[in-house]
Amino acid sequence: MIITETDRLVLRHFEEKDTKAIFLLNSIPEVLKYIPGEPMTSIVQAEQIFENVITKSYQERGYGRWAVEHKADGKVIGFCGPTFITEFNEVELGYRYLPQYWGQGIGYEAGVAALERFQDYHINEAIALILLGNKGSEGVARKVGMAERNRAKFMGHKVNVFHKVLA
Repeated sequence: MIITETDRLVLRHFEEKDTKAIFLLNSIPEVLKYIPGEPMTSIVQAEQIFENVITKSYQERGYGRWAVEHKADGKVIGFCGPTFITEFNEVELGYRYLPQYWGQGIGYEAGVAALERFQDYHINEAIALILLGNKGSEGVARKVGMAERNRAKFMGHKVNVFHKVLA
């Protein structure tokens, strides 16, 4: 299911065929530098995330992380979209991209497009939880209009919490 499109990107629901992309986004050490947890070592782990996390979120909440497909090459190059963070009782705009697509404005382009769709799901504000030192993600959060709200702990790590009211 397509959520929205930009000139270069399609944001859509993840599908079973995307498990290789999910694996890549969760196994490349460079991508995971500021992500809590260990890198995936098996495609089976990606299949489990697809079934038990992504699909479950779509079913229970009507939304979840959306695949970001690059129109030029038809590849899923990352994700961008909402997920409910129980510990904060808020919805996070989360995003992650393959390194070869960094520095091209894709994070900003997808972030703006995603935030524009949040109200379709009755999400009127969003946060971004960014581990300390992740200047790239902080830059994307600021560019899409989020402001630094406070510092907190998430999954045992210190994070900067960015926030934006959408309505």
